[in-house]
Amino acid sequence: MSDKTILLLGTYDTKDPEMRYLEACIKDQGGQVLTMDVSVLGDPAAPTDISKHDVAASNGKTIDEIIALGDENKAFQAMAAGAAKLVSRAYAEGRFDGMLATGGTMGTDLALDCAQALPMGVPKYIVSTVSFSPLIPPHRLAADIQMILWAGGLYGMNDICRSALSQAAGAVLGAARAVVAIKSERPLIGMTSLGSSCLRYMKSLKPALEERGFDVAVFHSTGMGGMAFEKLAREGAFACVMDFCMQEFTNMLAGSLVSSGSDRLMNAGASGTPQMVAPGAIDLLDFAGWQDIPDQFADRPFHEHNRLIKSSVLDGSERRSAIREMATRLAAAKGPTHFFLPVKGVQAWDLVGEETYDPEALAEMVDEARQAMPARVDMTEVDAHINDAAFAEAVLARFDDWVAQGIVKAG
Repeated sequence: MSDKTILLLGTYDTKDPEMRYLEACIKDQGGQVLTMDVSVLGDPAAPTDISKHDVAASNGKTIDEIIALGDENKAFQAMAAGAAKLVSRAYAEGRFDGMLATGGTMGTDLALDCAQALPMGVPKYIVSTVSFSPLIPPHRLAADIQMILWAGGLYGMNDICRSALSQAAGAVLGAARAVVAIKSERPLIGMTSLGSSCLRYMKSLKPALEERGFDVAVFHSTGMGGMAFEKLAREGAFACVMDFCMQEFTNMLAGSLVSSGSDRLMNAGASGTPQMVAPGAIDLLDFAGWQDIPDQFADRPFHEHNRLIKSSVLDGSERRSAIREMATRLAAAKGPTHFFLPVKGVQAWDLVGEETYDPEALAEMVDEARQAMPARVDMTEVDAHINDAAFAEAVLARFDDWVAQGIVKAG
Protein backbone atom coordinates (compact mmCIF):
# COMPACT_ATOMS: atom_id res chain seq x y z
CA MET A 1 0.00 0.00 0.00
CA SER A 2 1.37 3.41 -0.97
CA ASP A 3 0.89 6.42 1.23
CA LYS A 4 1.24 9.15 -1.45
CA THR A 5 0.58 9.54 -5.16
CA ILE A 6 2.56 11.88 -7.41
CA LEU A 7 1.18 13.37 -10.61
CA LEU A 8 3.81 12.98 -13.34
CA LEU A 9 3.27 15.48 -16.14
CA GLY A 10 5.25 15.72 -19.36
CA THR A 11 5.47 15.19 -23.09
CA TYR A 12 5.53 11.41 -23.27
CA ASP A 13 6.01 11.40 -27.03
CA THR A 14 9.52 12.87 -26.76
CA LYS A 15 10.39 12.20 -23.11
CA ASP A 16 8.96 8.73 -22.53
CA PRO A 17 12.20 7.17 -21.17
CA GLU A 18 12.70 10.07 -18.77
CA MET A 19 9.09 9.98 -17.55
CA ARG A 20 9.21 6.20 -17.07
CA TYR A 21 12.47 6.60 -15.14
CA LEU A 22 10.78 9.07 -12.81
CA GLU A 23 7.89 6.65 -12.39
CA ALA A 24 10.26 3.85 -11.44
CA CYS A 25 12.13 6.07 -8.97
CA ILE A 26 8.92 7.00 -7.18
CA LYS A 27 7.57 3.47 -7.10
CA ASP A 28 10.90 2.12 -5.85
CA GLN A 29 10.49 4.42 -2.86
CA GLY A 30 6.99 3.14 -2.14
CA GLY A 31 5.05 5.88 -3.87
CA GLN A 32 2.47 5.69 -6.63
CA VAL A 33 2.04 7.78 -9.75
CA LEU A 34 -0.71 9.32 -11.81
CA THR A 35 0.64 9.96 -15.32
CA MET A 36 -0.47 12.77 -17.64
CA ASP A 37 0.66 13.14 -21.25
CA VAL A 38 0.63 16.71 -22.56
CA SER A 39 2.26 16.06 -25.94
CA VAL A 40 0.57 17.05 -29.20
CA LEU A 41 1.95 15.26 -32.22
CA GLY A 42 3.28 11.91 -31.03
CA ASP A 43 2.13 9.12 -28.75
CA PRO A 44 3.72 7.55 -25.66
CA ALA A 45 5.19 4.05 -25.83
CA ALA A 46 2.47 2.92 -23.41
CA PRO A 47 -0.82 4.56 -22.38
CA THR A 48 -0.84 7.15 -19.61
CA ASP A 49 -3.54 7.54 -16.95
CA ILE A 50 -4.55 10.88 -18.43
CA SER A 51 -4.04 11.07 -22.17
CA LYS A 52 -3.34 14.02 -24.42
CA HIS A 53 -6.87 13.59 -25.74
CA ASP A 54 -8.22 14.09 -22.20
CA VAL A 55 -6.09 17.22 -21.86
CA ALA A 56 -7.34 18.69 -25.13
CA ALA A 57 -10.95 17.82 -24.30
CA SER A 58 -10.65 19.64 -20.98
CA ASN A 59 -10.15 22.79 -23.05
CA GLY A 60 -13.07 21.96 -25.33
CA LYS A 61 -10.94 20.79 -28.23
CA THR A 62 -9.66 17.67 -29.95
CA ILE A 63 -6.02 16.95 -30.60
CA ASP A 64 -6.70 17.32 -34.32
CA GLU A 65 -8.12 20.80 -33.72
CA ILE A 66 -5.05 21.75 -31.69
CA ILE A 67 -2.73 20.43 -34.42
CA ALA A 68 -4.75 22.39 -36.96
CA LEU A 69 -3.77 25.62 -35.17
CA GLY A 70 -0.58 25.19 -37.18
CA ASP A 71 1.62 26.84 -34.57
CA GLU A 72 3.59 25.13 -31.81
CA ASN A 73 3.17 28.01 -29.38
CA LYS A 74 -0.59 28.25 -29.86
CA ALA A 75 -0.92 24.48 -29.61
CA PHE A 76 0.94 24.32 -26.31
CA GLN A 77 -1.01 27.23 -24.86
CA ALA A 78 -4.22 25.37 -25.70
CA MET A 79 -2.84 22.23 -24.05
CA ALA A 80 -1.72 24.29 -21.05
CA ALA A 81 -5.24 25.59 -20.50
CA GLY A 82 -6.64 22.07 -20.60
CA ALA A 83 -3.89 20.63 -18.43
CA ALA A 84 -4.32 23.28 -15.73
CA LYS A 85 -8.04 22.54 -15.52
CA LEU A 86 -7.43 18.80 -15.30
CA VAL A 87 -4.72 19.21 -12.65
CA SER A 88 -7.02 21.35 -10.51
CA ARG A 89 -9.89 18.89 -10.90
CA ALA A 90 -7.79 15.80 -10.22
CA TYR A 91 -6.36 17.30 -7.05
CA ALA A 92 -9.83 18.32 -5.81
CA GLU A 93 -10.92 14.71 -6.39
CA GLY A 94 -8.04 13.48 -4.22
CA ARG A 95 -6.25 11.65 -7.02
CA PHE A 96 -2.74 12.86 -6.16
CA ASP A 97 -0.74 14.50 -3.38
CA GLY A 98 2.07 16.25 -5.25
CA MET A 99 3.02 17.25 -8.80
CA LEU A 100 6.25 16.64 -10.71
CA ALA A 101 6.57 18.01 -14.24
CA THR A 102 9.41 18.07 -16.74
CA GLY A 103 10.15 20.29 -19.68
CA GLY A 104 12.27 22.44 -21.89
CA THR A 105 10.83 25.88 -22.57
CA MET A 106 7.58 24.47 -23.98
CA GLY A 107 6.99 21.93 -21.24
CA THR A 108 8.01 24.40 -18.55
CA ASP A 109 5.63 27.04 -19.90
CA LEU A 110 2.77 24.55 -19.60
CA ALA A 111 3.90 23.19 -16.23
CA LEU A 112 3.99 26.68 -14.70
CA ASP A 113 0.26 27.07 -15.44
CA CYS A 114 -0.44 23.70 -13.83
CA ALA A 115 1.50 24.66 -10.71
CA GLN A 116 -0.48 27.90 -10.47
CA ALA A 117 -3.70 25.88 -10.59
CA LEU A 118 -2.84 24.04 -7.36
CA PRO A 119 -3.45 25.39 -3.85
CA MET A 120 -0.58 26.60 -1.74
CA GLY A 121 0.86 23.80 0.34
CA VAL A 122 0.60 21.15 -2.38
CA PRO A 123 4.14 20.02 -3.32
CA LYS A 124 4.84 21.16 -6.85
CA TYR A 125 8.15 20.48 -8.58
CA ILE A 126 9.37 21.19 -12.10
CA VAL A 127 12.53 19.69 -13.60
CA SER A 128 13.38 22.18 -16.33
CA THR A 129 16.20 23.08 -18.68
CA VAL A 130 15.45 26.74 -17.82
CA SER A 131 15.14 26.54 -14.04
CA PHE A 132 16.29 29.78 -12.34
CA SER A 133 16.42 31.48 -15.73
CA PRO A 134 15.47 35.15 -16.27
CA LEU A 135 13.25 33.80 -19.05
CA ILE A 136 10.74 32.97 -16.32
CA PRO A 137 9.11 36.14 -14.96
CA PRO A 138 8.24 36.09 -11.25
CA HIS A 139 4.49 36.33 -11.84
CA ARG A 140 4.52 32.93 -13.59
CA LEU A 141 5.83 31.18 -10.48
CA ALA A 142 3.47 29.63 -7.97
CA ALA A 143 4.36 30.99 -4.57
CA ASP A 144 5.66 27.67 -3.20
CA ILE A 145 7.01 26.11 -6.39
CA GLN A 146 10.28 24.16 -6.44
CA MET A 147 12.46 23.93 -9.55
CA ILE A 148 15.41 21.67 -10.33
CA LEU A 149 17.74 22.33 -13.24
CA TRP A 150 17.57 19.57 -15.84
CA ALA A 151 21.28 19.72 -16.68
CA GLY A 152 22.17 17.54 -19.64
CA GLY A 153 18.52 16.67 -20.15
CA LEU A 154 17.70 18.22 -23.49
CA TYR A 155 17.82 14.96 -25.43
CA GLY A 156 18.15 11.44 -24.16
CA MET A 157 19.15 9.82 -20.88
CA ASN A 158 22.59 10.01 -19.28
CA ASP A 159 24.07 9.88 -15.79
CA ILE A 160 23.71 13.63 -15.20
CA CYS A 161 20.08 13.44 -16.29
CA ARG A 162 19.41 10.47 -14.01
CA SER A 163 20.92 12.31 -11.08
CA ALA A 164 18.59 15.31 -11.54
CA LEU A 165 15.50 13.18 -12.14
CA SER A 166 16.14 10.88 -9.19
CA GLN A 167 16.61 13.87 -6.88
CA ALA A 168 13.35 15.35 -8.11
CA ALA A 169 11.49 12.08 -7.57
CA GLY A 170 12.78 11.80 -4.03
CA ALA A 171 12.12 15.46 -3.31
CA VAL A 172 8.48 15.52 -4.38
CA LEU A 173 7.62 12.21 -2.74
CA GLY A 174 9.40 13.25 0.45
CA ALA A 175 7.59 16.61 0.41
CA ALA A 176 4.22 14.93 -0.09
CA ARG A 177 4.92 12.68 2.88
CA ALA A 178 6.33 15.38 5.13
CA VAL A 179 4.17 18.42 4.36
CA VAL A 180 2.04 19.75 7.19
CA ALA A 181 -1.34 20.64 5.72
CA ILE A 182 -2.48 24.25 5.94
CA LYS A 183 -5.22 24.12 8.56
CA SER A 184 -7.72 26.68 9.80
CA GLU A 185 -7.83 25.91 13.50
CA ARG A 186 -7.57 29.62 14.32
CA PRO A 187 -8.61 32.61 12.19
CA LEU A 188 -5.66 33.77 10.10
CA ILE A 189 -4.39 37.34 9.83
CA GLY A 190 -2.35 38.13 6.72
CA MET A 191 0.26 40.84 7.31
CA THR A 192 2.85 42.35 4.98
CA SER A 193 6.20 43.74 6.09
CA LEU A 194 9.88 43.95 5.27
CA GLY A 195 12.80 42.75 7.32
CA SER A 196 12.60 43.99 10.88
CA SER A 197 15.40 46.49 10.28
CA CYS A 198 13.01 48.48 8.06
CA LEU A 199 9.53 47.87 9.53
CA ARG A 200 9.06 46.69 13.11
CA TYR A 201 5.32 46.74 13.84
CA MET A 202 5.09 42.98 13.35
CA LYS A 203 7.18 42.42 16.48
CA SER A 204 4.43 43.78 18.72
CA LEU A 205 1.38 43.06 16.58
CA LYS A 206 2.00 39.35 16.03
CA PRO A 207 2.15 38.32 19.72
CA ALA A 208 -0.74 40.63 20.59
CA LEU A 209 -2.93 39.12 17.88
CA GLU A 210 -1.95 35.60 18.88
CA GLU A 211 -2.99 36.38 22.46
CA ARG A 212 -6.39 37.30 21.05
CA GLY A 213 -6.75 33.84 19.50
CA PHE A 214 -5.59 34.53 15.94
CA ASP A 215 -2.85 33.01 13.82
CA VAL A 216 -0.62 35.52 12.02
CA ALA A 217 1.26 34.99 8.74
CA VAL A 218 3.78 37.75 7.92
CA PHE A 219 4.68 37.97 4.23
CA HIS A 220 8.04 39.39 3.17
CA SER A 221 7.20 42.06 0.63
CA THR A 222 9.97 41.44 -1.85
CA GLY A 223 7.93 40.27 -4.82
CA MET A 224 7.26 36.57 -4.31
CA GLY A 225 5.99 37.15 -0.77
CA GLY A 226 3.46 39.64 -2.04
CA MET A 227 2.30 37.22 -4.72
CA ALA A 228 1.67 34.56 -2.07
CA PHE A 229 -0.17 37.11 0.05
CA GLU A 230 -2.35 38.24 -2.85
CA LYS A 231 -3.18 34.67 -3.90
CA LEU A 232 -4.39 33.79 -0.41
CA ALA A 233 -6.28 37.07 -0.14
CA ARG A 234 -7.99 36.33 -3.46
CA GLU A 235 -9.04 32.93 -2.11
CA GLY A 236 -10.52 34.49 1.05
CA ALA A 237 -8.01 32.73 3.31
CA PHE A 238 -7.69 35.61 5.79
CA ALA A 239 -10.05 36.71 8.55
CA CYS A 240 -8.43 40.14 8.25
CA VAL A 241 -5.63 41.72 6.28
CA MET A 242 -3.02 44.07 7.74
CA ASP A 243 -1.37 45.28 4.56
CA PHE A 244 1.12 47.78 5.90
CA CYS A 245 4.03 47.46 3.46
CA MET A 246 3.62 49.11 0.08
CA GLN A 247 7.01 49.16 -1.61
CA GLU A 248 5.99 46.22 -3.83
CA PHE A 249 3.10 48.42 -4.92
CA THR A 250 5.47 51.31 -5.65
CA ASN A 251 7.75 48.93 -7.53
CA MET A 252 4.87 47.71 -9.66
CA LEU A 253 3.86 51.26 -10.59
CA ALA A 254 7.45 52.15 -11.49
CA GLY A 255 8.13 48.97 -13.47
CA SER A 256 10.67 47.50 -11.06
CA LEU A 257 11.31 43.77 -11.40
CA VAL A 258 10.89 43.48 -7.60
CA SER A 259 7.14 43.34 -8.02
CA SER A 260 4.32 41.10 -6.89
CA GLY A 261 2.17 41.78 -9.94
CA SER A 262 -0.39 44.21 -11.25
CA ASP A 263 -3.12 43.07 -8.84
CA ARG A 264 -1.27 44.23 -5.72
CA LEU A 265 -3.67 45.79 -3.19
CA MET A 266 -6.75 44.47 -5.00
CA ASN A 267 -7.49 40.91 -3.89
CA ALA A 268 -8.48 41.40 -0.26
CA GLY A 269 -10.89 44.07 -1.43
CA ALA A 270 -12.26 41.87 -4.22
CA SER A 271 -12.91 39.00 -1.80
CA GLY A 272 -14.60 41.28 0.75
CA THR A 273 -11.95 40.57 3.40
CA PRO A 274 -11.73 43.27 6.09
CA GLN A 275 -8.50 45.10 5.44
CA MET A 276 -6.31 47.54 7.29
CA VAL A 277 -3.81 49.36 5.10
CA ALA A 278 -0.90 51.72 5.70
CA PRO A 279 1.72 53.30 3.40
CA GLY A 280 4.70 51.56 4.96
CA ALA A 281 7.82 51.89 2.78
CA ILE A 282 5.79 53.45 -0.01
CA ASP A 283 8.67 55.86 -0.57
CA LEU A 284 11.09 53.08 -1.53
CA LEU A 285 11.78 51.88 -5.07
CA ASP A 286 13.69 48.61 -5.22
CA PHE A 287 16.27 47.34 -7.67
CA ALA A 288 18.10 44.05 -7.85
CA GLY A 289 21.53 44.36 -6.30
CA TRP A 290 23.20 43.57 -9.61
CA GLN A 291 21.33 46.34 -11.48
CA ASP A 292 22.68 49.79 -12.15
CA ILE A 293 20.45 52.52 -10.76
CA PRO A 294 18.59 54.02 -13.77
CA ASP A 295 19.70 57.53 -14.73
CA GLN A 296 16.41 59.10 -13.63
CA PHE A 297 17.05 57.93 -10.06
CA ALA A 298 20.85 58.26 -10.03
CA ASP A 299 20.84 61.52 -8.07
CA ARG A 300 18.42 60.24 -5.41
CA PRO A 301 19.44 59.00 -1.97
CA PHE A 302 19.48 55.23 -1.86
CA HIS A 303 19.87 52.44 0.67
CA GLU A 304 22.00 49.45 -0.31
CA HIS A 305 20.49 46.71 1.82
CA ASN A 306 22.67 43.79 0.68
CA ARG A 307 24.04 42.25 -2.52
CA LEU A 308 20.54 41.16 -3.60
CA ILE A 309 18.52 44.35 -3.18
CA LYS A 310 18.93 48.10 -2.96
CA SER A 311 16.42 50.93 -2.81
CA SER A 312 16.15 54.43 -4.18
CA VAL A 313 13.43 56.82 -2.99
CA LEU A 314 10.50 58.59 -4.59
CA ASP A 315 10.19 62.34 -4.67
CA GLY A 316 7.13 64.17 -3.43
CA SER A 317 5.16 64.13 -6.67
CA GLU A 318 5.83 60.41 -7.16
CA ARG A 319 4.61 59.68 -3.64
CA ARG A 320 1.46 61.66 -4.34
CA SER A 321 0.86 59.59 -7.46
CA ALA A 322 1.32 56.33 -5.55
CA ILE A 323 -1.12 57.43 -2.85
CA ARG A 324 -3.73 58.35 -5.47
CA GLU A 325 -3.49 54.90 -7.04
CA MET A 326 -3.76 53.33 -3.58
CA ALA A 327 -6.93 55.32 -2.97
CA THR A 328 -8.40 54.21 -6.29
CA ARG A 329 -7.83 50.55 -5.50
CA LEU A 330 -9.11 50.80 -1.95
CA ALA A 331 -12.26 52.57 -3.18
CA ALA A 332 -13.15 49.43 -5.14
CA ALA A 333 -12.98 47.15 -2.09
CA LYS A 334 -16.13 45.19 -1.26
CA GLY A 335 -15.32 44.82 2.42
CA PRO A 336 -14.53 47.15 5.34
CA THR A 337 -11.34 49.12 4.76
CA HIS A 338 -9.37 51.26 7.19
CA PHE A 339 -6.34 53.36 6.28
CA PHE A 340 -3.72 54.25 8.88
CA LEU A 341 -1.57 57.31 8.16
CA PRO A 342 1.60 57.55 10.28
CA VAL A 343 2.49 61.21 9.72
CA LYS A 344 6.07 61.08 11.05
CA GLY A 345 7.49 58.46 8.72
CA VAL A 346 6.90 55.18 6.97
CA GLN A 347 10.17 53.18 7.21
CA ALA A 348 13.32 53.09 9.31
CA TRP A 349 15.59 54.91 6.87
CA ASP A 350 13.41 58.04 6.56
CA LEU A 351 14.28 59.27 10.06
CA VAL A 352 16.56 62.23 10.79
CA GLY A 353 20.13 61.29 9.97
CA GLU A 354 19.22 58.26 7.82
CA GLU A 355 19.94 57.89 4.08
CA THR A 356 16.41 58.49 2.79
CA TYR A 357 15.30 61.29 5.15
CA ASP A 358 13.15 63.73 3.15
CA PRO A 359 10.60 65.58 5.31
CA GLU A 360 9.24 67.64 2.42
CA ALA A 361 8.41 64.57 0.34
CA LEU A 362 6.87 62.89 3.40
CA ALA A 363 4.70 65.97 3.94
CA GLU A 364 3.49 65.75 0.35
CA MET A 365 2.55 62.10 0.82
CA VAL A 366 0.63 62.91 4.01
CA ASP A 367 -1.18 65.80 2.34
CA GLU A 368 -2.18 63.65 -0.64
CA ALA A 369 -3.52 60.89 1.60
CA ARG A 370 -5.71 63.40 3.41
CA GLN A 371 -7.11 64.60 0.10
CA ALA A 372 -7.30 61.41 -1.96
CA MET A 373 -8.63 58.76 0.38
CA PRO A 374 -12.29 58.12 -0.54
CA ALA A 375 -15.10 58.63 1.94
CA ARG A 376 -15.88 54.90 2.10
CA VAL A 377 -12.39 54.26 3.48
CA ASP A 378 -12.10 55.15 7.16
CA MET A 379 -8.82 56.81 8.05
CA THR A 380 -6.86 57.21 11.26
CA GLU A 381 -4.00 59.67 11.43
CA VAL A 382 -1.34 58.49 13.83
CA ASP A 383 0.94 61.24 15.14
CA ALA A 384 3.91 58.91 15.12
CA HIS A 385 6.34 57.00 12.93
CA ILE A 386 5.15 53.64 11.61
CA ASN A 387 7.77 51.92 13.79
CA ASP A 388 6.60 53.66 16.97
CA ALA A 389 4.48 51.83 19.54
CA ALA A 390 1.65 54.29 18.90
CA PHE A 391 1.11 52.90 15.41
CA ALA A 392 0.68 49.31 16.60
CA GLU A 393 -1.55 50.50 19.44
CA ALA A 394 -3.82 52.33 16.99
CA VAL A 395 -4.06 49.22 14.81
CA LEU A 396 -4.93 46.99 17.77
CA ALA A 397 -7.59 49.44 18.98
CA ARG A 398 -9.32 49.37 15.59
CA PHE A 399 -8.90 45.60 15.33
CA ASP A 400 -10.52 45.08 18.75
CA ASP A 401 -13.38 47.30 17.63
CA TRP A 402 -13.84 45.23 14.46
CA VAL A 403 -13.91 42.03 16.49
CA ALA A 404 -16.46 43.51 18.90
CA GLN A 405 -18.66 44.52 15.94
CA GLY A 406 -18.33 41.10 14.31
CA ILE A 407 -16.53 42.53 11.29
CA VAL A 408 -13.59 40.25 12.04
CA LYS A 409 -14.73 36.81 13.12
CA ALA A 410 -12.96 35.52 16.21
CA GLY A 411 -12.13 31.86 16.63
